[in-house]
Amino acid sequence: MSEEQLLTGGFDNYEAIEVQPPKKSTLESELKFTAKSSGPLIISFFLQYLLSVTTIFSAGKLGAKELAAASLAVCTFNITGLAVYQGMSTSLDSFCSQAFGSGDFFNVGVYFQRCSLMIFVVTIFPLSFIWWFAADILTPMIGDRELAELTQLYLRVITLGTPGLFLFETGKRFLQAQHIFNAATYILLIVAPINIILNYILVWHPDYGLGFIGAPIACTIVYWLMTILLVLYIIFIDGKKCWNGFDFQKASINWIPMLKLALPGVIMVEAEYLAFEVLTILAASFGTDALAAQSIASNVGSLAFQLAFAVAVAITTRIGHFVGSKDVTGARNLLKVFLILSSLLSVVNFSLLFFGRSMLARLFTDEKGVLEISKQLITLAAINQIFDSFNVLGAGVLRGQGKQRIGSILNMISYYIIALPIGYILAFPYGHGVAGLWCGLICGVAFLAVSECVVIYFSDWEAIFIESYNRHDH
Repeated sequence: MSEEQLLTGGFDNYEAIEVQPPKKSTLESELKFTAKSSGPLIISFFLQYLLSVTTIFSAGKLGAKELAAASLAVCTFNITGLAVYQGMSTSLDSFCSQAFGSGDFFNVGVYFQRCSLMIFVVTIFPLSFIWWFAADILTPMIGDRELAELTQLYLRVITLGTPGLFLFETGKRFLQAQHIFNAATYILLIVAPINIILNYILVWHPDYGLGFIGAPIACTIVYWLMTILLVLYIIFIDGKKCWNGFDFQKASINWIPMLKLALPGVIMVEAEYLAFEVLTILAASFGTDALAAQSIASNVGSLAFQLAFAVAVAITTRIGHFVGSKDVTGARNLLKVFLILSSLLSVVNFSLLFFGRSMLARLFTDEKGVLEISKQLITLAAINQIFDSFNVLGAGVLRGQGKQRIGSILNMISYYIIALPIGYILAFPYGHGVAGLWCGLICGVAFLAVSECVVIYFSDWEAIFIESYNRHDH
C-alpha cells in the first residue's frame, strides 16, 4: 500500500472513516511544537513531584518515627496507587489523542469518563482494601508494628483524596489531547504553595497542628483542590469542546479495548517503580550509609526523569494525533524529533548529574561516608541517563502508537531478566556493593532503550492505523 493510500484511508475495513485533510508537517514545525508543549509540562511534573516531598519533610519535623512512617506511606501509595493511576491513564494517551486527531471530539470526552470510571472501580477494590489493612500487610515485611500502624493511618486518610488525584491524572490527559498543556501548570503553581501552608498549619503549627495525621489530611485537601481547579479551568477557560456531559451508559460499556492498553500501561509504570524499590531493599544489606546514598541517588534520578517524561508526554500526544489523522509524514517527522531530543536530553541530564554530583549529594547530607558513596552512585545515575532518555521518550512514542503491550514486555525483560539479576551478581558474588546494583540497572535500561528504538524504527504505520480504528467507538 502506498503512502498516499495510507493518508486517504485505503484499507479494506476503513471506508467509514472521515479523513481529515493532512496538515503540513516539517521537522522544524514538530521540533517547535514539542519544545513549546514540553515547557509547561516540565514545570507541572516537577511541582507535582514536590507535593509528596513536602509531606515527607513536614512529617520529618515531628521526629524519626513520623519521618519513617511518612516515607513508607508515600512509597507504598506511589507503588499501589499513583503508579496504577498513571499506568491506567496512559490508555488515554492513545485513545484521547487519536480520537482528537481524527476529529472525533465527542469520544475524547467519553474515553476520559470511561477511564476515570475504571480507575474508580479499581480504587474501591482492591486498592482501598490494601490501604485500609496496610498494617497487617506491612508488619511481616518491616517487623515494626507501631511503624506499620502509623503508615496505615496515613494511607486510610489519603484514601479519601484518591478520587481527586486520579481525576486530575485523567483530566490532564483529556486536556493534553486537545493541545492544552498549560492547565496543569497553572493549577500546580496555585496548589504548591497552598500545600506548603496546609502542611505547616495542619502538621506542626504550635497552636493548630494536628501532628502526623495532618500530613495526609493536607494531601487529601490538595488532591481535591487540584481536580476542582481543573474542572473550573475546563468550564471557564478551555477544554469544553470535547465535553458533552457525563454519560454513564457510554462510560460503563466497552471496557475491554481500553483495558488492553491500560493494564500493559500499569505494567510499564510498575516495572520501573518496583525495580527501584528492590534496589533500595538490596542496598540495605550494605549498611546505613549505603542505604542513605541509594536513596539520594534514586531521588536525583527521579528528578532527572521528570524532565524526560515531560517531553515524552508531548511526543505521545502528538504521535496520537498523527495516528488519528493517519498522517504518516507527520509521524515520521516526529520520530526524527524523538531521536534529536533523546540525544539532547541524554547529554543535558548526564552533564547535570555528573558535573553536579558533589553539590547534589550535599543537598541531602553532610555525612562524609554517605557523601562519598552518593557521589559514586550519582555518577552511575548520570551514565544511566544516557540511555534512560531514549527509554522514556521511546515509551512515549509507543504509548502514542497504542503499543503499550510491547512496552510492558520490554520493561519486564529489561528490569527483571537483565537489570536485577546482573545487579545482584555484581553486588553480592562479585562484591561491588551498591555500585554493582546500579551497573545492573544501567545494563537493563540500555537494553530497553535499544529495543524500544528498534521497535519504533520498524513501525508498521498501516497496522497501527488499522488497530487504532478497530479499538475506537464508532
